[in-house]
Amino acid sequence: MSVLGESARSFGRWAGGNAYLLLLLTTAAWGGNAVAGRFAVGEVSPMALVALRWLGVVLLVLLVARRQMIAELPVLRAHWRFFALLGTIGFTIFNALFYTAAQTTTAINIGIIQGSIPVFVLIGAFLVYRTAVTPLQSVGVALTMLGVVTVTAGGDLQRLLGLGFAEGDLIMLVACVFYAAYTVALRRRPEVSALAMFSVMALAALLAALPLAVLEAVAGAFVWPSPAGWAVVLFVVLIPSFLAQLSFMQGVRLIGPGRAGVFVNLVPIFAALFSVLLLGETFAPFHAVALVLVLGGIWIAERAKSRNS
Repeated sequence: MSVLGESARSFGRWAGGNAYLLLLLTTAAWGGNAVAGRFAVGEVSPMALVALRWLGVVLLVLLVARRQMIAELPVLRAHWRFFALLGTIGFTIFNALFYTAAQTTTAINIGIIQGSIPVFVLIGAFLVYRTAVTPLQSVGVALTMLGVVTVTAGGDLQRLLGLGFAEGDLIMLVACVFYAAYTVALRRRPEVSALAMFSVMALAALLAALPLAVLEAVAGAFVWPSPAGWAVVLFVVLIPSFLAQLSFMQGVRLIGPGRAGVFVNLVPIFAALFSVLLLGETFAPFHAVALVLVLGGIWIAERAKSRNS
């Protein structure tokens, strides 16, 4: 037992110090969240899932981060409105729209559209901070948006000309705008540890999610989790919300935010892969075209950014 225990500890130390493994697992978990959203349909309603997700996360972070939160309480208290806004926009609203979109579109579409977030961040940084956008970055933005339009139109030119987009795809696009706004706002974060900040934002996300769950119940749309729904809740709490966040923080600490951020581009690929394997969704040719356009546009925009930094 001692040999096995020491081997497990050695593996844990190796995994905890391997940024590439951590970031690969993080993006796989986030890609799996799109599949979880589809599994949740009919098993737990969107606002119930959001509220239970952040309730679970809050309970977990209180176990692992309460000492750090107490140690950094003066800074957290001074900036609580800022953290509350971030948690509401980036966690509650994004996830509420994310799981609502999953009711009427495929996990493949969700993953590909989610890949547009870096481009929305680029646009947001220009609008808010007047960060310069080069011609090459503009090309990247145009390619990515063309990919998003391709997937939302279902590869159908007639639907595109008639502006007949799928409801779920449009909701997911709005969700990406909110998450980009959250990301842009992070630039103004005060000097506080990532774990303490995440803990406060998770609490804010829970508080913001509760009224949405109440409104869903008043509208008669609240669905308490079935056994399968509880499995989805458990997955999204433990994997995309908690372990993936901790892994991403550690990955950023090891190799820096710039290099770590590139891994986020893998989320649409994992989402498409899991959607085909676990949900049996069809990966159509237009999905391949859209994926190439989205990821190619992001690659061009990031390459242009690195040249000018």
